[in-house]
Amino acid sequence: MQDFSAPDDIRSLFSQAMSEMYRKEVPQYGTLMDLVRDVNAATLKADPELNARLDAAGELGRLDVERHGAIRLGTAEELSMIRRMFAVMGMLPVGYYDLSVAGIPVHSTAFRPVEDAALKQNPFRVFTSLLRLDLVEDRDLAAKAENILTLRQIVTDEAKALIELSEAQGGLTKEQAHTFVHEALETFRWHSEATVCTQTYNALVDAHRLIADVVSFKGPHINHLTPRTLNIDAVQAKMPSYGITPKAVIEGPPRRETDILLRQTSFKALEETVVFHGETGSHTARFGEIEQRGVALTPAGRALYDAALTNARHTAAQADAPTYETVLEAEFSSFPDDLDCLRRDGLAFFRYRVSGTVNHKATTIDDLIATGALVADPQVYEDFLPVSAAGIFQSNLGAEDQSNYRANANQDAFEAALGVSVIDEMALYADIQSASLTAALTALGQDHLVETSQAG
Repeated sequence: MQDFSAPDDIRSLFSQAMSEMYRKEVPQYGTLMDLVRDVNAATLKADPELNARLDAAGELGRLDVERHGAIRLGTAEELSMIRRMFAVMGMLPVGYYDLSVAGIPVHSTAFRPVEDAALKQNPFRVFTSLLRLDLVEDRDLAAKAENILTLRQIVTDEAKALIELSEAQGGLTKEQAHTFVHEALETFRWHSEATVCTQTYNALVDAHRLIADVVSFKGPHINHLTPRTLNIDAVQAKMPSYGITPKAVIEGPPRRETDILLRQTSFKALEETVVFHGETGSHTARFGEIEQRGVALTPAGRALYDAALTNARHTAAQADAPTYETVLEAEFSSFPDDLDCLRRDGLAFFRYRVSGTVNHKATTIDDLIATGALVADPQVYEDFLPVSAAGIFQSNLGAEDQSNYRANANQDAFEAALGVSVIDEMALYADIQSASLTAALTALGQDHLVETSQAG
């Protein structure tokens, strides 16, 4: 029996290699990493309680290695092949995102690890979008774009062979894994030579800048790599002093005592020199992004979040409205800002662990938590927000005025291209919560509460 590398180890190798490549391609990414590292260190030093909680929950170790990337694909065949590539690294498609609602002609999923232990080792994720040429009104241009895309091969022959080998033998040896990472990296590398002429590129830009970004190049270059910060407001404020110009607004919920879901900011996309069939021009796509992740919300919590965000955007759009930040804070003022309240109200997902002993038969889970025998740690939100993702896309593609695509979700078509169904992210959080609570209650000798917790 062969000794195979664990998918988690291959994922760690790949994410490190990706980070090193992107640092060389986009030096400002290195500056961004320095800034995030400085802010995280200062935040943990100033908040020993946060430091202790993250450490006890096994979350502290993943912080420095945590990244998410984003790519944009052109065809169903490319999406299927990328799914198989990420599967070698233990990354599965989670969630379906329709970005046409924000005027962007793509739909997406997030490839990421799903097991608890895998997430703690390295939660590397890649937000992966598939171009929707069916939404392009100029059908002749759409047909031309489709023809251009059919001529490219985004995965090297060696990488494809190793993907097939992994599928056949159930994994890769250490040597094979290192070769695989080297070859897979080529799919995401930047190419300064376009595959189209200037005239075709401009026509694609006129349809939508993102279409031009997908169609005009040899492959789906990584367009950003995102570190996780513990204080995004501090990062936003410090970016200018590090020589970085941030976007105007942090996407997502307002600043709170208890972080929920996801907040993101970025620096503007780089204008890069590109050669279009011998003619020098420029292209704008790659940028730097930072994120702050909070607790994952249950369906009830997500409904409350969506309502608050929708109301804020509607109010802020009025002519005499105050600043968006002020409106956002007002709308979220009724959203519980305490972890225990979020847990008791069933608005957020938690992971339970034993922290002490109990010498009596408890009547409720709250009783066990109050005595310190049971601890409820917030589950980190591992996924993405469609509105937030769209806001980052638009601000960095210069596409605020190109929102001419109506909401047009088509999950069935996306999954047909993918070759599998996407995983329901809510079910993943619920399973982790249920399994951890059952294990903790059993360890505490409080099995009688298991049935009650499952019923709740």
